[in-house]
Amino acid sequence: MSIIDTSLLIDRVAEGVAVGENVSIISVIEYPMILEYKDFYGKIFYPDADDFKLALELQSKLRRIGRMKSAADLIIAATCINNKEKLITKDSDFDDISEMSSLDIK
Repeated sequence: MSIIDTSLLIDRVAEGVAVGENVSIISVIEYPMILEYKDFYGKIFYPDADDFKLALELQSKLRRIGRMKSAADLIIAATCINNKEKLITKDSDFDDISEMSSLDIK
């Protein structure tokens, strides 16, 4: 399965398109309207301690090359990696994370 990033989630809802992918609680916090969207069929992933630990490791690597990312993006990426979920996104910030990790983006 896949996790959809917040920006695409917002686009899908605005277009009235069904959202069958999973989402991170981070995206729900950023866009709580998804909880009321009648065509949301995915599940919500909650980060755990391993996700936060991986997010910190990713940020440390990104810092060394001068490409630090937002905590939200790092937690979403770490959740995807640890749960072996593909991330569906249009946000190019995830490209840097993908280059130095096993993050699978579409």
